[in-house]
Amino acid sequence: MYIKADGINRENTSIKSVLEKRERETLSQYAFLSENTAGRLYPISSDDTRTEFQRDRDRITHSKSFRRLMHKTQVFLSPEHDHYRTRLTHTLEVTQIARTICRSLRLNEDLAEAVGLGHDLGHTPFGHAGERVLQKCYSADFTHSKQSLRVADKLEKLNLTYEVRDGILMHSGKDVACTLEGRVIKFADRIAYINHDIDDALRAGILSQEMLPENATDVLGKTHGERINSMVMSIVKASENKNDIIMEPEFLKATEELRDFLFAKVYFNSEAKSEEYKAEAVVETLYTYFVKNPDKLPTEFTQTVNNEGVERAACDYISGMTDRYAIRTYSEIYVPKLWIGF
Repeated sequence: MYIKADGINRENTSIKSVLEKRERETLSQYAFLSENTAGRLYPISSDDTRTEFQRDRDRITHSKSFRRLMHKTQVFLSPEHDHYRTRLTHTLEVTQIARTICRSLRLNEDLAEAVGLGHDLGHTPFGHAGERVLQKCYSADFTHSKQSLRVADKLEKLNLTYEVRDGILMHSGKDVACTLEGRVIKFADRIAYINHDIDDALRAGILSQEMLPENATDVLGKTHGERINSMVMSIVKASENKNDIIMEPEFLKATEELRDFLFAKVYFNSEAKSEEYKAEAVVETLYTYFVKNPDKLPTEFTQTVNNEGVERAACDYISGMTDRYAIRTYSEIYVPKLWIGF
């Protein structure tokens, strides 16, 4: 059961009421209006200056899990070069692409922004390598989208609206969000990672421009900017005046071809992944250690140990780690310190 914020009658003169009125007057008939939210899991006082989705955006950006994204892997493990993407820059790119699509379709940008900023809050250290280890050690049902919602609900206690929670949970896989704004995030996520992962792989020398599949680049464009623009415009054209978010078939086929190319040449078979086995060993070793030594978990996980078991607590703790914190924790536990005698 969801609970809406307590309303305070101020004769519709609050900033929030003005913003909600603007949404009613300017957004598409298919947009989800802030005033129609199903509410939150727990009661919350009213805010006269922000819509409910704007509040969610602010709650997410001020959370610890959001800040940690800056030190979590996107593709390259713990990159030293300043220009490689991290999970945080990926999140910002997804959010900006989503806002552009929503603005063009007159959908609710605030809702899309909140979902975009929160969609990867639960991503593991070392990217999908860490996710695979926790699927093996903890549960085959573990996914970063489910963990992102758990972070928002239980670990950070952000108490987000139903629509933002739904968009976070449904942003990957075959699931479909209940709002068009949530569906935009699924496309924006794919557009962002396909294009910025190509850009990073080109910078790293793993790919060359000539290696990119011509069938795809002939349709989408030869440059990073051209490809993003083509994908975005294809969604806008195909989705205009429709109660769905879709991409034109020719552009969707080209996008999928680029994605398949990345899986073959970058994600599963490249220098970028040459250190992944070490990262996987770190995550698996830490998980085993904390399951066997629950007293070594931070005290904030004591309640989880008592209520849901040590395995769940160890999974939560490790999935929240940044790459460098996971490495440092592993070193503190298993790498002997030098002893200097006098």
